[in-house]
Amino acid sequence: MRKKYRSEIAEAVHQTIEGLHGIGVIDTKTMRHFDKTCLTKVEPLSAVEIITVRRKAGVSQSVFASYLNVTPGEVSKWERGEKKPQGPSLKLLTLVKEKGLQTIA
Repeated sequence: MRKKYRSEIAEAVHQTIEGLHGIGVIDTKTMRHFDKTCLTKVEPLSAVEIITVRRKAGVSQSVFASYLNVTPGEVSKWERGEKKPQGPSLKLLTLVKEKGLQTIA
């Protein structure tokens, strides 16, 4: 699985540090720090933000659910504020919010 970075620059820096870690120049603690800073940040999304992300993508709840590998009912609950997306679903939502639906297509 390919990592999703904040930017091309972050990806280049991370890959360089990863290479240095592979040959033993960078320790594991430093590598963890770079993982944390270079990869896409995941923050909670409100119901309104989730609706906005889906509408900006121009898809129905059913289609959006298919992209996120969840049920349409789950998307509906997120959009009504009854449940909060977590784990992989939240990561995918964050990627779609920042980079568009094509990122996870």
